[in-house]
Amino acid sequence: MIDHITIEVSDLERSKLFYEKAFAPLGYGLSFGKEGVFWACDVGKGCLFEIQHTGEKPPLTRLHVAFRVSSQAEVDAFYQAALDAGAADNGAPGPRPDYAQNYYASFVLDPDGYNIEAMINEV
Repeated sequence: MIDHITIEVSDLERSKLFYEKAFAPLGYGLSFGKEGVFWACDVGKGCLFEIQHTGEKPPLTRLHVAFRVSSQAEVDAFYQAALDAGAADNGAPGPRPDYAQNYYASFVLDPDGYNIEAMINEV
């Protein structure tokens, strides 16, 4: 299952207002964010659609996709399989307490340089 997708936008405030209005009929709304950096919209079933802007500094990638998995072992297996398939390391499997208390993830860059994540956030 896709947990969240993050895209880079050129004007964060304009995009925030756009998505607030566009998502309103769908029942989606802003969930959290950080002024001037990113906003996350709750799009149902624990999934998020995120927009980011990094200003002068280019983002890690213009697109980021995180897949929610069932166990830490699956995070580890995804990471190794992706490396074996030719991905570049972008964050070995491990806890990410700065994201959430029980967040465990790994990150790879796919052949086009996009940041792909496998994660679990056990409550």
